[in-house]
Amino acid sequence: MKKPSSESNGGRVVILTVLGLLVLVAVGYAAAYAGAGAKVPRATTVAGIDIGGKERGDAIAALEKGLAERDSIQVTVDGKAASAIGAEKAGITVDTAATVEQAGSGKSWSPSRLWNYYTGGDEVEPVIDVDEDALSAALDELNKKVGTEPKEGRVAFRRGEAVTIAGKSGEGVDPDAARDALVRAAVWGESAELELVEIKPEIDETDVQDALNEFANPATSGPVTLVFDKHKVVLTPEEFTPVLSMKAADGKLAPELDEKKLSKLVRSKFAEDMGQPVDATVKLVDGKPKVIPGKPGVDYDQKDINEAFLALVSKESGRQVKVPSKVVKPKFTTADAKKLGIVEEVSSFSTYYPHAEYRNVNLGRAGELIDGTVLKPGETFSLNDIVGERTAANGFVEGYIISNGILKKDYGGGVSQMATTVFNAMFFAGYEDVEHRPHSFYIDRYPVGREATVVWGALDLAFKNDTEHGVLIDVEVNKSGPGGQGEVKVTMYSTEVWDITSSTGDRYNFTSPKTRELTTDDCEPNAGYGGFDIDVWRYFHKPGSSKVEKSEKFHTTYTPSDKVVCK
Repeated sequence: MKKPSSESNGGRVVILTVLGLLVLVAVGYAAAYAGAGAKVPRATTVAGIDIGGKERGDAIAALEKGLAERDSIQVTVDGKAASAIGAEKAGITVDTAATVEQAGSGKSWSPSRLWNYYTGGDEVEPVIDVDEDALSAALDELNKKVGTEPKEGRVAFRRGEAVTIAGKSGEGVDPDAARDALVRAAVWGESAELELVEIKPEIDETDVQDALNEFANPATSGPVTLVFDKHKVVLTPEEFTPVLSMKAADGKLAPELDEKKLSKLVRSKFAEDMGQPVDATVKLVDGKPKVIPGKPGVDYDQKDINEAFLALVSKESGRQVKVPSKVVKPKFTTADAKKLGIVEEVSSFSTYYPHAEYRNVNLGRAGELIDGTVLKPGETFSLNDIVGERTAANGFVEGYIISNGILKKDYGGGVSQMATTVFNAMFFAGYEDVEHRPHSFYIDRYPVGREATVVWGALDLAFKNDTEHGVLIDVEVNKSGPGGQGEVKVTMYSTEVWDITSSTGDRYNFTSPKTRELTTDDCEPNAGYGGFDIDVWRYFHKPGSSKVEKSEKFHTTYTPSDKVVCK
């Protein structure tokens, strides 16, 4: 058998050696792959935050922690410290997952990936997301604190003429420069150093002049005419310019119309010239209720005017427009008024008061507002709704009221006498008591247990017309004089449904007054007297019958009127 040659032995050795080296390389490569895993290249930083050599999840966590410490952005404006801004509130965030991915994390057998992991890594730019709306809002808030708003140029209307108001520049941070500075500061944890710059108004002198030429001057050049069939309504610039204005829109001044004001203006002129429908009603004539017939009128759709008005006033000629109109019957006709059955007196009640000029004024004004009120079946009378707030503008003066158990001065003092008189007229007419509150302590010129007080916004006198007939309320106030008392008389007219009788029980649960010593400027002395409970019954009879069909009990607790000593 032939022995192997030395060349053959040598070849085997070479092959085995090469195979061994390949195995060693493979083992080393596998070890390098295992060592690198999905880690970020070892020398990697993001905005100075070290994430090198970390698994993907750990790198994301490290990046989030480092950035969280930089959320509060310190801001200076023109070298002066301003309020800090939260990066997240300003809409500046870093997509940490995308940033770590961009840094080179992730497993791969690629030699370049392994080479990059062991020898690479550098400062990596973060992937930044910016919510532009949130950032804009943050800058607006900053500008409110450190800047001044520019004043837009305007065109206004005064006393029928157009006047111009020049715009004025303001100051604020430049939005583009501020955006870059805030984003960098949020990422690197630096201070954002900003500067104020001039902010010009959006509406400049040219825009104002254009608005003047194109709309305002023509609008005030003369009257406009609205033609309703054969009738005309003429509106002068002094009358109609209050319904006009010019507002900034898309960098220009555009005309605007206050439709409610226009409607009110045209309605007032329209009623003067042609007359709107007038509802029928019932009034007292020569001491007896009488139906006042309704009247037809001319009416129109306000939309027809709204759509044409701006175009009409912007013309320098042909300032007239036809408005469709029609004859309209009243909503409440003469026949409706007759069906109310207001034909006779059903109750009347009077109260009296000692002389005081404030009572004459306030009771007279309240009576003026209530007199002539007509309640349809099912409607509710509210003294506060009809009389309104007791103010100087509404025709009332200061007088004495009861507040917290003592006398005070306030507008409308004495109006509770009107409430008491109306309450008793309602009581004996047999209508439904909805709301009434007696005075806190008893006033001896009122019927005990049958009286009422009112306070604007708190206490009302209200009753419901719970019959099938209408009710007409007539009020007379005979003023007092230095030598005599005044009278308030309330009479109700309808069709009689009930005869009312009443009884009053004995006083009980007596209480004693206390003494108060006050040092306030508005202190009013008072002698004081005791309190008590009282019950009053109302009995309902059919007209002409003594049989009681139903009854009501009214319970009142009067508190003591404390003695007041002013010091």
